[in-house]
Amino acid sequence: MRCGRGLAVAGFCVAGTLIFAGAATAEEVKRTELGRMPVSGDDSREIVMQLVEVPPGATSRRHVHNGEEAFYVIEGGSAQLPGQEPKERPTGERGINKRGVPHAGYTVVGDRTLKILSVYVVDKGRPLQEAAD
Repeated sequence: MRCGRGLAVAGFCVAGTLIFAGAATAEEVKRTELGRMPVSGDDSREIVMQLVEVPPGATSRRHVHNGEEAFYVIEGGSAQLPGQEPKERPTGERGINKRGVPHAGYTVVGDRTLKILSVYVVDKGRPLQEAAD
């Protein structure tokens, strides 16, 4: 986009930039760390709590954890795995993902952001998640 002279044109350029920047960030998974502390009596592991927000159009890539993940869906939405029909992830859905087991790989569809509270008990000093093959 070429920005010319004048306040009106400058205003359009700023608005256009914000729209394009907003579109880029609107499709990213947002992870907000809410807390982290060592596991009592085990210096090799830690507990991490996150709010995970997956907006429409964003993909939660297939991954594994270096420990366990317990999750609770705070605000539901629709998710779609490649080649499958969309599936509702309802508010209140919960589960546990075991160490090293690949999961996720879905894209949120529809108009609702999927919000999940995740609590991990993972190996200290290792990545919280790693891409799955």
